Amino acid sequence: MKRMLGLLISHGVAVAIGFALGIYALPILIAPEAPPAAAITSVQQQAQFTATFEKDRQDSDFLHWGEGEVSISPNAISFVGELAPGPDYKLYLSPEYIETEADFNRLKMSMAKVGDIKTFDRFMVELDDSIDIAQYNTVIVWCETFGQYITSAKYRE
Repeated sequence: MKRMLGLLISHGVAVAIGFALGIYALPILIAPEAPPAAAITSVQQQAQFTATFEKDRQDSDFLHWGEGEVSISPNAISFVGELAPGPDYKLYLSPEYIETEADFNRLKMSMAKVGDIKTFDRFMVELDDSIDIAQYNTVIVWCETFGQYITSAKYRE
């Protein structure tokens, strides 16, 4: 009986670890190719604002973080750096700086959802014509599926 219980526990732990690794690795395995460097450079050259994602945000942790440079132009937002891989990342613009899940949820109705992030070393998300970047001051990466704050950066006062 003890042996059976030990086997059940050890196999359960192995399945749980495998499942967690699968959730982490799947977005990396199915990620499309990052946008070409020329497209990123074009957005950088037209950028009206720039900002920096840093690992030390209040609600960032070892699994949820971003680090690198963000360029915000009237037509697109680009990023060069590194994001912790994860599923269902979305890019938002906020009228107020945030760096916690609680603040994100409190302000979500006043934010603009820009689009999906599918790559983790660089991305480019085109802006809808209805989004005026001057009405916002912060760019945010959010995991929609798990309601998890990833990172943010303030691009203007």
